[in-house]
Amino acid sequence: MKQIFIFFCVFFLLTGCSDNDDSHSSEVKYSEIIQGDNFNGDYNNPKANLVIKDQTEWNNLLLKFNLITNANVISPDLNVDFTKYQVIVVIDDVYNYGGYSIDITKIIETNNTVFVKVEYLKPGGFNAAMTQPYHIVKIPKTDKKVVFK
Repeated sequence: MKQIFIFFCVFFLLTGCSDNDDSHSSEVKYSEIIQGDNFNGDYNNPKANLVIKDQTEWNNLLLKFNLITNANVISPDLNVDFTKYQVIVVIDDVYNYGGYSIDITKIIETNNTVFVKVEYLKPGGFNAAMTQPYHIVKIPKTDKKVVFK
């Protein structure tokens, strides 16, 4: 009986001490690159959560969503140093009405994971215009897994 008790104690100690410990967390400071709701006319741009880690992927996104033209209108800085940063992108569905938003409201980093909290803060339905909300931010470069919540 004593051996069984010792076995279970050792088992629980070993399984409780894994290197997948995500108990420590801290908020990640992020910089907004651009947020909007323009629709570029392409219905083949599905809802998506993206992590962009290089210039080629970034350029493809800017072209696909016509963000360069839109950015020139509102003047954000689209230059990203991918040796220091990575880009987090959330893109919502296409809507028949304006006023919707998709919002990155918090980013939390644990020992193994980066959690991106996504919310829908504006309910939409205000005017008859095709829109596709998006929010794009940059965070310090990391090799941790990114999870969208």
